[in-house]
Amino acid sequence: MITWQLITTLSQAKPQSHLIACSSCSHLPDTALIAEMREQQTVADTRFSCTPFSRITLLPEALWHDALTGGLLAALRPLFVAPVSREVVLDVTNIHDTVLAQVLLFLFNQAHSLSDLQLKKTDETAVRLCHITALCRPEQQASLETFFRQQQAIAQGMVAARRLADLPSDRCTPQFMVEEAQKLCVAFPALHCEVLDERQIVAQGLGLLHAVGKGATCPPRLLAIHYNGVPDGPVRCYVGKGITFDTGGLWLKEGAGMYTMKYDMCGAANVLGLMLSVAELGLPVRIMGVLALAENAIGPDAMQPGTVATACNGTTVEINNTDAEGRLVLADAIAWASKRHPQASYIIDMATLTGAVVKALGYELSGLMTQDEPLRHALTQAGQKSGDEVWSLPLDARLKKQTDSAIADLCNTPTNNAAISASAAWLLHHFCPPTIPWAHLDISGTALWRENGRSVASGRPIPLLMEHLLGDSA
Repeated sequence: MITWQLITTLSQAKPQSHLIACSSCSHLPDTALIAEMREQQTVADTRFSCTPFSRITLLPEALWHDALTGGLLAALRPLFVAPVSREVVLDVTNIHDTVLAQVLLFLFNQAHSLSDLQLKKTDETAVRLCHITALCRPEQQASLETFFRQQQAIAQGMVAARRLADLPSDRCTPQFMVEEAQKLCVAFPALHCEVLDERQIVAQGLGLLHAVGKGATCPPRLLAIHYNGVPDGPVRCYVGKGITFDTGGLWLKEGAGMYTMKYDMCGAANVLGLMLSVAELGLPVRIMGVLALAENAIGPDAMQPGTVATACNGTTVEINNTDAEGRLVLADAIAWASKRHPQASYIIDMATLTGAVVKALGYELSGLMTQDEPLRHALTQAGQKSGDEVWSLPLDARLKKQTDSAIADLCNTPTNNAAISASAAWLLHHFCPPTIPWAHLDISGTALWRENGRSVASGRPIPLLMEHLLGDSA
């Protein structure tokens, strides 16, 4: 875990730290080097004549207030590809709150890298960030203490989710995810795990989850994580898609389309990470997180196009596309959660559901679909505050024809190949009773961080959901 502290003068900083500051910071020493660096109109970076620091980086003031484009993060990322110090000193005397949240989450997330999976020979002597020192004004200390503690806890949940998601799918099976979640949750007395195996899934009528998972040698699981930060009161529910690998089933994907499909369980991993962050902060709420876990495989028992399966709420679904499996496992999990907690405050699901949302919104925004206006507003505001933003897509009865089926109550994909993301959400809304506010987050674009042609898990939308929870439980 990366540690942190607050200081009010640079003289309190540890020697040989990497100093990162705004070029206009008034706490910087009055030296010829700093004066020269301040004259730069872009990033000014040096490792020479920096004593007592090992490296000094000054960045333009505009970046410290750029909450929209992430300019400061873009400038910082190259600096941490190969850090020169285990300690960083960050100037937070004059920085936008949203930018600070983004930067802190980036720095705390340095606790995980692909090398930690120990699947590749790496340089054991490589420098890793271990400590963050924040330079602030005395009057900022009280509020920053709380803020840093919250961001550290959020990052811990993100790191747990990212470590699971980055694992190869031959290791990260449904049962493996259950066992890892149980190991992580045991550290928190307020967390309790409940598991349904393949037989219990059938016995409790989760026919959609069963249909998706029955073709794999690794059987499906439903994992419910219960958090009781208070003894009673309404329960907030989160549901995550956990397809540990997605071949597309008999609607087989092409090879290039399968390459990142180990990440099709990011929704479920992020529900787990969210629960761990909540428990770390000890929030005074009750929460249930539901992970719908399955592998969508091909084989003699794989679901076939045209199959009609029945969800645990009795709704029948014609499976006309086996590669639209995520909405099936989500639908069953949403219905199951609503039966467990019919008076739930809300149900929010998250999933790497459709490539269409990436075409619509790109890689920076998660798609938000809901018919509950207060929940839409609260999530949108939380996204803006955290920097983990959402954008609303329409969800109303005009989409009804997209899920019509001649043989079942619903079909899982529209035959006209239109409004794919919103049509998936329209299908899902049938599985949450109208008495419970519900929202769907399509995180296909945001669940991964893409750079230099490679993808790794990002941990989003945990910052968004934690910001929403912090505001909701205040």
